[in-house]
Amino acid sequence: MNAISTDPSTYQGLRPVQLSADGRALRLLDQTRLPIEEVWVELRELEPIAHAIETLTVRGAPAIGCAAAYGLYVLSLAFPDDPEAFQAAFDAAAVRLANTRPTAVNLFVAIEQQRGALAKARAQQPAVDGAGLRQALREEATRHVEDDLRFCLEMGAHGASCLPAGGILTHCNTGALATSGHGTALGVIRSAHASGTELHVFVDETRPLLQGSRLTAWELMHDGIPCSLLCDNMAGALMARGEIQAAIVGADRITANGDAANKIGTYTVAVLCKHHGIPFYVAAPWTTIDMSLASGAAIPIEERKPEEVRRHGGNLRAPADVPVRNPAFDVTPAELITGIITERGVFAPGELAAQAQG
Repeated sequence: MNAISTDPSTYQGLRPVQLSADGRALRLLDQTRLPIEEVWVELRELEPIAHAIETLTVRGAPAIGCAAAYGLYVLSLAFPDDPEAFQAAFDAAAVRLANTRPTAVNLFVAIEQQRGALAKARAQQPAVDGAGLRQALREEATRHVEDDLRFCLEMGAHGASCLPAGGILTHCNTGALATSGHGTALGVIRSAHASGTELHVFVDETRPLLQGSRLTAWELMHDGIPCSLLCDNMAGALMARGEIQAAIVGADRITANGDAANKIGTYTVAVLCKHHGIPFYVAAPWTTIDMSLASGAAIPIEERKPEEVRRHGGNLRAPADVPVRNPAFDVTPAELITGIITERGVFAPGELAAQAQG
């Protein structure tokens, strides 16, 4: 087998967040309809783009950031040409997108990068018109998306050697669908498999929205990587039997001390790994690391609608009025994490602050 190239120009895999062929719409693979059907949507207006993020048409921290970056450019096509009016329209759109999902930091990174590109264009060319400002946003969005793909490929290269042969557990979806391509934790799995590591991926279904069973299993089957689907409460039993040799997950935000927020249920996996002496890795681009937050206690945790828990496949599976708690994420303490895999390398959680300063 051959190692996967880290050159984005050679990448032939899925790109779930794109510009339309005419460059005037945000094109998304609708992840709410997988694996039953593959449907692409093209969005040109603010509310449909915001709604797509809120309702998980696009999901996964890096992919949300890419959607916001491209989305702000697409929206700018309808902004006034006057620079002040253009800026006001941009600011209003940025506020709306920032309010879609609070936990994943990549969304806010993408928005701030676009804001910076706009400020730079205005500072360098005081007489810049709307066309010039739109071009600045398009170039910055393209850079953000291409950087994310490169980061994923580099993460895969750095992390592949971390995974032993045997059973590898993963939770939620961290593949091409969650990024601009290749994936974070699933990207590491892809790279390890391509390099010849004989592994079998155990896929937590990831209740309540089944990102594991609907999306991760779909990606693995598409790539021909050996896998088995598990209910979320089965992982501990397989660990006890010696069938799982490592776990790897993604992250939506990592704090300065190495605490990591990820899809609800990740903390449980980490505790099980600690008990059974199994390495537990987190894979995420450096943009996911939020050095402004000292620890995971400061991460805002999104609470989603009760119906996501009460219903399954559109059918009511609980009393219609039973109270529900539905946090979308939990926080895994740094002491449970073996290593954090980034495009810069693999680090112990306690090494992040020094790396950020270097």
